[in-house]
Formats: sequence, C-alpha cells, structure tokens
Amino acid sequence: MHSCDRMRLQNTDGGRTSMTNIIALVDGSTYSESVCDHAAWLAERLEASIEITHVLGRRHTESTPQNLSGNITLGARSSLLAELTALDEQRNKLSQKRGRAILDDAKARIDAKGSATITTTLRIEDIVDTVTNSKADIVLLGKRGEAADFAKLHLGSNLERIARASHQPLFVASRAFRPIKRFLIAYDGGTSSLKAVDYVARSPLFRGLDCTLLTVGVLSPEAQKQQDDALAILAAGGIKAHADIVPGQADTVISNIVDSESIDLLVMGAYGHSRIRTLIIGSTTSTMLRLCKIPVMMFR
Repeated sequence: MHSCDRMRLQNTDGGRTSMTNIIALVDGSTYSESVCDHAAWLAERLEASIEITHVLGRRHTESTPQNLSGNITLGARSSLLAELTALDEQRNKLSQKRGRAILDDAKARIDAKGSATITTTLRIEDIVDTVTNSKADIVLLGKRGEAADFAKLHLGSNLERIARASHQPLFVASRAFRPIKRFLIAYDGGTSSLKAVDYVARSPLFRGLDCTLLTVGVLSPEAQKQQDDALAILAAGGIKAHADIVPGQADTVISNIVDSESIDLLVMGAYGHSRIRTLIIGSTTSTMLRLCKIPVMMFR
C-alpha cells in the first residue's frame, strides 16, 4: 500500500454507504471529546448521520529523506536503508492503529449519547482535501488540534486552513460541551453573515432556541434596515429574535455580550467586508475563535 495514495481505510458499517450529513474530525486531542458531544447534539437536532473521521496527514506516512553520504560503506549504507524502511513501515502501522483506536473511542462516546447512524473513516491525505471533497452538510472540528491544546492564543493551523477552504458551514467545538439553549448571530450585513441568517431561518437546528441578533456599529437608517431585513428572514423561518445595534469594537462587544447574556453558541460569517479573503479569515472571526469559550458556527 503506497502512502502517497489517498485512501478510505475503514468504514464500520460493513461497507454499507449512507448519506453523511455531519463530518466530525477527531485527532485524539483534548477537543476530540467535545467534538463527539457536539456531534451527538447536532445529530439529534437535525436527525442526521455522522461520519467520524481521523486524518493521517502526509507527515505521518511519508518517509523523511535521509542523508547517508559520507564515510559509510556501501554495505553499511544498504543495511541502514533497510532498517530505516522497516522503521517507517512500523511507524505507519502504529499511526493507523492509533487512528483506529481514536475512531473507536469517538464512536463509543457518541453511541452512548444517542441513536445516530455513525460511520468511521481513517484517511491518508491532507485534511483540507478531506473537507473539500466531503459531501457533508456540516464540518465539525475542535478549535485547536493535538499540538496546540495549551497554546491559548494560537488557533489550530488546520482550522485556519479549513476555514479558508470549506464551503460548508463550519462548526467549531469549544473545549467542553454544555447544553445549547441560547445563541447569538453576529450580523454585519455582509454576504457571509446573510448566509448565516438564512441558514438559521431554514434549519431545524435552531428551533426552540433563544436567538439574539447583534450588529456592532453606529445606529443609522442603513444599519437599522439591514437588521430589520435579517429579522424578517428569521421570522419567516419561525425564529423570533431579540435584536440590538451596539457601538464599539466588534470583538470586544461580541465577547462582552456572550459572557453577560450566557450565550451558548455564536453564529457568524467567516468574513466581513474585507477584500483580503484568500489570505486570512476575517479578523473579527479569528479573534472570536481565539477568545470565545463557546462553540462557533461560521459561514463563508
């Protein structure tokens, strides 16, 4: 089996394929348990199936080139090459074995919380390819990965890459799950925040939850009209929202309201009006992902 090939290595439902609505990315980090708990919550609200996926990137499966030049004799060099090859094969087997153990633990955790249809998949490819090629309706992952659990001001590099590439709604799990009863839509009238409002209005995910629609900026006729239009979209979908326009710095205002009003989920567009979209995700979005202790659902 060549490590450079993209593969689907495991499907626990005996090869039976089914429509996957949620792809939950787990890596064995502290956030993986929260990803599982949020996946169970999403699946119950949406009556959705879950594909739990663990991705072994290229760095886990490709050999590191070795410099065997110098005074090593030909026979010793050949022997060393053989040992290195065997070591790489063993490392790859261990990585796959660990990945399957992570998947088994994740499936058991979700099974204990509900009755969703679950498949598990181990992939060898770049994680962005996994997401962009997925047919899932929602991509679910943790805020930080295995290497960044304690880097409090650092987002997982995979999260940033996925946020730039994914066209599906991205649900970013917080460090620990708590029941979601109240959610806030950070709304600026831009394309991605309009997409978020439309999704909320149409999706059963938000039915029965308390909704706040927040615009950060100066109260003006234009801002009021934009908010009224958003409220009308939500009302058409059966969502009654409390709305407010608050002056100030967006990330500060949003953080303060999230804390003061005990918001359980933040919904926002990934980008504001900035034109620099191919290089970084929106600055407010990046700040909120770093600072918020609640899950964030964002839209491009």
